[in-house]
Amino acid sequence: MTQTSDPAALLADFEARALTVRTPCGDGSMVWRVWGEGDPVVLLHGGFGSWNHWVRNIDALAGRYRVIAADMPGQGDSDDPDHPYDADSLADIVAEGVRRVTHDGERIRMVCFSFGAVIGSLVATRLGDRVRSFTGVGAAGFGARGPVTRNMIRITPEMSPEEQEATYRHNLALLMFADEAKVDDLAMLIQRRNTERNRIRSRPISVTDRLSVTLPSIQAPISLIWGDQDVTAIGYFEPRHALLRSLQPEARIAMLDGIGHWVQYEDPERFNATLLDFLADGPGPV
Repeated sequence: MTQTSDPAALLADFEARALTVRTPCGDGSMVWRVWGEGDPVVLLHGGFGSWNHWVRNIDALAGRYRVIAADMPGQGDSDDPDHPYDADSLADIVAEGVRRVTHDGERIRMVCFSFGAVIGSLVATRLGDRVRSFTGVGAAGFGARGPVTRNMIRITPEMSPEEQEATYRHNLALLMFADEAKVDDLAMLIQRRNTERNRIRSRPISVTDRLSVTLPSIQAPISLIWGDQDVTAIGYFEPRHALLRSLQPEARIAMLDGIGHWVQYEDPERFNATLLDFLADGPGPV
């Protein structure tokens, strides 16, 4: 990853190095960014997110693959989907986008974070045998989970800039990180930008069991990567893993100790090594 003490400059550098592709979304377009060359790896971000959820992973992946990172419909730079929308209509938009940003016959590795795993699972069923592998990262859509948003604070226009800044930090530390000290300036900028540009309600989709009921229809090998301090999953890891292993006994599951929900940001070194191992179809940590 490009080294700079200026978070805005770092994000601008990634955008300058990317090929930007647009595909249909509602009355406008869905925005994709592409780095690197080789076999395609499609990245789908989480709720209140954009491509920059993967900022600490793109360069590591682009050394081996063609990295294709989405801004999901109604998030980031993408336009809004037609209303009303649901998980299926969002998946239709994303699946059509994947078809357009990849070449006919290419097999796709999908890596999907949180809310993105719900939509990504439905995309995988639409793409069928074109999907080579499906990796859920801090995956939502398993149904039951703890009251993770109970103590989160809503950002309001009435707040002073200082109050908003403190609230962003509070919410990041509560939901996304295990170690509050790792909530740095880059994470804060990403959270602020993504929250300000978010125009869809992803949480009602994330809290469903839609991923659970979709997993049996995914033809590709499935793997999961978690931080073991992920507040969206603590207390529910075992039944989620049992479900996956009932479908694919050899499924690969990695738990990164001491890490929270935004595992790929909080511990990029271990995450990148684990993901690259999974994507290479080699044996992974369990």
